Amino acid sequence: MPIVTNLNNIKSSLPEHVTLVAVSKTKPNADILEAYNAGQRIFGENKIQEMAEKWEQMPKDIQWHMIGHVQTNKVKYMAPFVSLVHGVDSFKLLKEINKQAAKNNRIIDCLLQVFIAEEETKFGLDEKELNEILISEEFKELKNIKIVGLMGMATFTDNQTQIEKEFKNLKAIFDKLKTENYQLNTLSMGMSGDYKLAISCGSTMVRIGSSIFGGRN
Repeated sequence: MPIVTNLNNIKSSLPEHVTLVAVSKTKPNADILEAYNAGQRIFGENKIQEMAEKWEQMPKDIQWHMIGHVQTNKVKYMAPFVSLVHGVDSFKLLKEINKQAAKNNRIIDCLLQVFIAEEETKFGLDEKELNEILISEEFKELKNIKIVGLMGMATFTDNQTQIEKEFKNLKAIFDKLKTENYQLNTLSMGMSGDYKLAISCGSTMVRIGSSIFGGRN
């Protein structure tokens, strides 16, 4: 049962304050159940419809995290159950999550995605946009979302120095916002390839898929 072995190996290597999101996108329910039976309760998906199908079929104490890019028109499908939305990269999306959360009588936890990479392919807000959202009056009117932290993705590169610089940059932004008394407790950065570096730079949540479930086709 390599999934269980992989999972336990990673868990034993994580500091206590770091939350593991097992990235189960494209993986069958049987694989998720293996990890679930080994004690894992937080799973990350990057397609809302796939996540909604799994939510319907799987044990209800699983916390589902939406870790991919979110299309506004799909928010309604995950609003009844999603635990945390990692990739909130616009105020428009935040408003839609708030609207759909209200319809479901929920408050949905969100991470604002900050653009830290040097690739144009990544989504996210820059520091100025981030601050503009958080101090805006419109933002204060959103009662059905809660910003609990930030998320970022480093450039896809072998250059460890560059990745480290990007992670440290995000941590600095996170620390600055925390001092301004936002209720931030989650810094989601680091995936299978770079999670150890991310943790050393201050990450509190890592998103790990292939190192648990094996590669994707």
